[in-house]
Amino acid sequence: MRRRSGLTRRVFIAGAAAPMLAHRARAQAPKPFIIGLTADMSGPFVDFSGPGQVVAAEMAVQDFGGSVLGRPIRILSADDQNKADIASATARRWFDVEGAEALVGGGNSSCALAILNVARSAGKSFMISAAGNPAFSGSDCSPVSTHWAYDTYAQATATGTHLTDKPGKSWFFVTSDYAFGHALERDAAAVVQKLGGKVAGSVRAPLGTPDFSSFLLQAQTSKAGTIGLAVAGHDLINIIKQAGEFGVGAAGSGQRLAGLTLFSSDLPGLGLQAAQGLVSAESFYWDRSDETRAWTRRFHEKRPGKIPNLSHAGVYSAVLHYLKAVRAVGGADAAKVNEQMRRIPVDDFNNKAVEIRPDGRVMHPMYVMRVKAPAASKGSFDVQEVLATVPPERAFRTVDQAGCKLPA
Repeated sequence: MRRRSGLTRRVFIAGAAAPMLAHRARAQAPKPFIIGLTADMSGPFVDFSGPGQVVAAEMAVQDFGGSVLGRPIRILSADDQNKADIASATARRWFDVEGAEALVGGGNSSCALAILNVARSAGKSFMISAAGNPAFSGSDCSPVSTHWAYDTYAQATATGTHLTDKPGKSWFFVTSDYAFGHALERDAAAVVQKLGGKVAGSVRAPLGTPDFSSFLLQAQTSKAGTIGLAVAGHDLINIIKQAGEFGVGAAGSGQRLAGLTLFSSDLPGLGLQAAQGLVSAESFYWDRSDETRAWTRRFHEKRPGKIPNLSHAGVYSAVLHYLKAVRAVGGADAAKVNEQMRRIPVDDFNNKAVEIRPDGRVMHPMYVMRVKAPAASKGSFDVQEVLATVPPERAFRTVDQAGCKLPA
């Protein structure tokens, strides 16, 4: 009996010690270094941003080594549903409750602005990659934010410059009726007029419009040489398909379509037959170099059948560059990290010695691309050809034009 009692006592002591040891192990485990990512995970921009951005962020973490400052790096993600209040509430919870050190992505422009306001108040870093409003390096610039991938000015400049010749001297715009669409039309119209073209008119369509027939009819009757589609996501796919059904922009019609926000990720759902000949611009194309092809193969392992676009490549570049700056300064203080991000060039599979200006604008080139005809495509991902490279100093607004008011 004594022996059994002693054994029982030893087991009891060991059992009592186990929770204490587990608690001590948890206490000694390094706190995760959290980066939050919000995007449209289920709506009209799901292929443009969405899960592909999460994959890109995780790839950047993997390539960086998985940890920084002795802490494992963790990517949090959430669906902002294209609603600014959801985006801001998520950002606030991640900063205040989860202890996030930075945010990336940001969804559409209204969501990104809401997050930026939270990041400013919290003193945290925010890397914008998906929102296209050029104000993020202008009136809404911030010492704790950087703007990656593209903006509407660059899209308009690259595409508009290439297309504003005969028969494209006159333009008519079909525009999504929210901040992004308005900015894209404004910037494209300015480029057209600067190059000696004219704007014959425009019409605005609500986000999520299922039937664009009336808007396309107005564009057709305008007789404008180029119909600028200042819409994005599923809306862009729908309007291009419907334009094909009605013969708007067809060969021999004297009109052509310009997909001002057409991205390579849109093309599988759209099809080359409907999109062939459309000209657009991106800061990334998967088939541009050996490095972009290798990166895309890795992306496909996690997102089979999906073509990555500039927002995915932008998130990768932003996360990798941010982590390099955190390591260099030895902490996550947003002011110090963002100073370092602007001090060192961006170097990765898609960007080589790219500068980040003091206003946060990432100065990468833009590539003008044209959708291939079905007969010219050699595979399901062989969807575009690069027509021209627009250097960053031509693609983006100058510092003076941007008008950022950060202290010198």
